[in-house]
Amino acid sequence: MEPVIKLNPGATKWDIRQKVWDYIEANNLAHFPRPVHNRIPNFKGAHCACAAVADLESFHRTSEVKVDPDKPLEGARLAVLQARKTLLVPTPRLRAGLFNRIVPPQGASKEDLHVCSTSQGVKDFSVPVGLEAKVRVDLVVVGSVAVSEKGYRIGKGEGYADMEYAMMVSMEAISSATVVVTVVHDCQVVDIPEELIEKHDLTVDYILTPTRVIQTECKWPKPQGIIWTKLNADMLERIPVLQKLRALEQKSGKDVSLGRADLRGEVVRPGGGRTDAGVDDRAVNTLHLGGVPAGLRVSELKRSLQERGALPQRLIWQGANGRAFLDYGDHEKAQAALTALQALSINGHNMQVAFARGQRSRRRPGVPQRTGKVTESQTPNWSLKRS
Repeated sequence: MEPVIKLNPGATKWDIRQKVWDYIEANNLAHFPRPVHNRIPNFKGAHCACAAVADLESFHRTSEVKVDPDKPLEGARLAVLQARKTLLVPTPRLRAGLFNRIVPPQGASKEDLHVCSTSQGVKDFSVPVGLEAKVRVDLVVVGSVAVSEKGYRIGKGEGYADMEYAMMVSMEAISSATVVVTVVHDCQVVDIPEELIEKHDLTVDYILTPTRVIQTECKWPKPQGIIWTKLNADMLERIPVLQKLRALEQKSGKDVSLGRADLRGEVVRPGGGRTDAGVDDRAVNTLHLGGVPAGLRVSELKRSLQERGALPQRLIWQGANGRAFLDYGDHEKAQAALTALQALSINGHNMQVAFARGQRSRRRPGVPQRTGKVTESQTPNWSLKRS
């Protein structure tokens, strides 16, 4: 089947996300929450697509299933609970561990199980799962913004699904036989170029849509564990479970050397060379502002940001490229700003705001980049690069 959404040559991950989000909104293909931008879209027909997970052979073979907490995967979580299998759901931003086990009340009715499959139910009926627990997950269900029939997947840009899978490999909770499934609307199946896929990216074995079940037969290797050189000390501080996993791997004799963040926000590999940090400070503290209209003045943008209470510590202006980067230096502030800047419009031009992970800030030759402080806060001058 030909993809509904056609991609332009040279499209980046961000371009693909934006095109999918725009298409879903323009064609009214989603339920609440709206708009779908910066989210795993809760598309119409999600419950129907999720129901197909129970028909997969791998579903019948496993007793433990890990399903992401995204709204469109509610039906998959319900299917797991109805089959009386163990449902594991990642903890929010991995702050309190890797995942929780959802334990329905004794004698739970069908309605009780439905409640347990919702986001509120995930909170109310969760039991933490420690690293020492002997977990064996043979089926993983993840959300996606876009996916290809070859199994290449693009998430919303924060990298948690990739990280969670790598962490499960490290704790020996999964094996090479573990099946990865994603559930999307048919329009989210697009031709993702292989050159966009990196070593840490999670690929999928099955794609479930409201009309199809696609077996990808993907040949791209899944993450083989945590790539420690893509992480830094700040990330370990934010995600305590990483500290425990690192200690365990170090004890077993593995090289767990971290990368280190330089003044430009990149990560320097031990021994030289730079790479992106994965879920690093840029991903969680910085917003990408796209769709900046030609002729917009920096002062106009600052005024609009101030009016919405979203003035950043530092603003990197690339108006000639139609974008800017807003550094807040703190994730909670960045998250609040993301909410405040939804549906941002200046002089009749609508702009898109998302976390900066996956954005390309390298400018075209001859195009100036302006970096300036917009508060009294002192932060290093840095540039961003695509992850």
